[in-house]
Amino acid sequence: MKISTTRLRTACGIVAWSVLAFGVAAHWMAGAQQGNDGPRFTGTSTSLDTEGLSVSHRHFEAGARSAWHRHTHGQLLFVEAGRARTQKRGGAMREMNVGESDYTAPNVDHWHGAAPDVEFVQVAVRFGEGIEWFDFVTDAEYNGR
Repeated sequence: MKISTTRLRTACGIVAWSVLAFGVAAHWMAGAQQGNDGPRFTGTSTSLDTEGLSVSHRHFEAGARSAWHRHTHGQLLFVEAGRARTQKRGGAMREMNVGESDYTAPNVDHWHGAAPDVEFVQVAVRFGEGIEWFDFVTDAEYNGR
């Protein structure tokens, strides 16, 4: 399945802004400091800090996948184009379509990649630094066995 460049760029822009806004809100809302920012706001305003937030955009050809890995502070993954496969160690393999997302909590071993018959474009939001890499995903794991 070929994805048009124009369509991909448009989708990328929309998804990237949505991901950034959602990722920042989801990660820092609980710890946000309330306060009055002076004459620019009426009432209480909440500020969100984006320090440590990282957003990446990655293309996988059909059948391509990462090795098992974990993120020290967790990861939020969005399917921008194509179809994805992902699995948390000990859990079932899951397929995801355009518009779907998957959150992996801190220090949970997992992998993600494209379905065997279609490419996959992901937008990943990582919270903080730190990725630890492990063994390659076997064909049996990739095929959900």
